[in-house]
Amino acid sequence: MISDIVAWMFTLFVVDPLHADIQQHLERANAPVQIAQQTNECLAVQVPHLLDKATNEPGWAIATTIGISTGWTSPERLFEGADPSCTALRGLLGTANTQEAEG
Repeated sequence: MISDIVAWMFTLFVVDPLHADIQQHLERANAPVQIAQQTNECLAVQVPHLLDKATNEPGWAIATTIGISTGWTSPERLFEGADPSCTALRGLLGTANTQEAEG
């Protein structure tokens, strides 16, 4: 029961905003279709793994939610060590974080 609530909070505060930010950055950067496809493929594969981890490790999910929500942790870290198809996503998130820090 508690793990389901934690997974729901992780989705609400991490996954949904992350997906919206990624789409916004793709549109703003006028990214090529190939990068958008790679990013969406990465999310389609990795988000279920992240949700499983959030369900099985509530402490990790809570710490990650707080870290990303407060800006202490970069969302890019969620995809470290992920499959090579996530390279475009990691690059996009790294660029987005650099631009936010400068602006």
